[in-house]
Amino acid sequence: MEQSVDFRKIKEYLEGKLPANLELLRQMVAINSFTANPTGVNTVGNMTAATFAPLGFTADYKQAANPAYGKHVVLTRTAVSPSTTRPAPKIALISHLDTVYTAVEERENNFLWEETETCIYGPGTYDIKGGTIMILMVLSAIKKFFPAVFDSVTWILAFNAAEEALVRDFGELCYQYIGSDAAAALVFEGGHQQKSEFSLVVARKGMARYRIEVNGRSAHAGTSIQEGASAILQLAEVIQRVSAISDMKQELSVNIGSIEGGTVTNRVPSFAAANGELRAYDTAVFNQAMIKLRSINDLSTVKSESDGYPCRVRVHVLDEWKAWPHNDGSNHLLKIWQEAAAELNDASTAVHFNYTITPEQRGGLSDGNYTYTFAPTIDGLGPAGGNAHCAERTPDGSKEQEYITPDSFTPKALINIAAIVRLAKQSSDAVK
Repeated sequence: MEQSVDFRKIKEYLEGKLPANLELLRQMVAINSFTANPTGVNTVGNMTAATFAPLGFTADYKQAANPAYGKHVVLTRTAVSPSTTRPAPKIALISHLDTVYTAVEERENNFLWEETETCIYGPGTYDIKGGTIMILMVLSAIKKFFPAVFDSVTWILAFNAAEEALVRDFGELCYQYIGSDAAAALVFEGGHQQKSEFSLVVARKGMARYRIEVNGRSAHAGTSIQEGASAILQLAEVIQRVSAISDMKQELSVNIGSIEGGTVTNRVPSFAAANGELRAYDTAVFNQAMIKLRSINDLSTVKSESDGYPCRVRVHVLDEWKAWPHNDGSNHLLKIWQEAAAELNDASTAVHFNYTITPEQRGGLSDGNYTYTFAPTIDGLGPAGGNAHCAERTPDGSKEQEYITPDSFTPKALINIAAIVRLAKQSSDAVK
């Protein structure tokens, strides 16, 4: 770290710019960018590209593979005067453009930008438009206070148009632009804060989505019920078996999220179905659970009383996403962030920090589940907040809307700045 840099001045700079940055966030939040609203997503994408253009970034737009979604945005700033004998280090910063909220849901819940003494509520404030603003704060400060570092790095900013839909093509796009030689892929999902502790994500669960279908035989529920084989009755047993796969001690969760079946009450139902997901951190635990799930295929315990006609169960695994397990690359980045926080806590910097960085693993997926496979990855670098994906609010406080804490922006940005400068210098030294 350059000891000549006074972090008090960086802190003052960040605090002075915060009102304007929060206003920019307010404008982004005002745009509905539900994943299946490509017009809104693309509007946010264009706004994002325009925001980073003054820092020297050029934009590439890539339509998501699913035409119902918007365009991914990749912003690049190539290192200035890179060495002819060695490549410049690459650092990727990742966010996304979409949210989970429809425009109707926002209106019905009066879910919009709202400031209180300690929080700012609004769709996407925490997940993840606040993270995009954090990227802006960090890079603007590095350019101003560490210009040599800023110019020595090839920066890649990748914005997913459909992260909430877990699209695979964005992961492929990241590999295309970032590659396996990047120093890091830094994901700016919202962070967690407990008093003076910020947690950073170093692992996430893998997930499988599945659909279970049951075919039985219809019959009149009054005059010939004995001839029927109830698909709903069979599905009820299947649901119990599937739910029993969960093992909290192994951090394995199996959930049935929706069910369907039957038509009218005077008919034995011939069809029923359930949709669900399975999640685990450990790959071996995940794989064993998938074996148990698939073993339910062809189950047949419910039969008609008249002739033994059986129900038939079919298990369809719709998609799987690899877990992001604990690994050396993520742990190395965590150490850098911890060292940066410790330096800011040192009295010699005169910032008077008292923050620490702790590791966290999360059950939800992010773009880090893709990037960790080819680049050291860390997540949760955005501002602190909570209630992600929540739009409802009740008077008793049992339901509350998504929010960020504006007081977290400056300290989190300072830590990110100090850490990324460390990372950039280490990466430059490594390729000499």
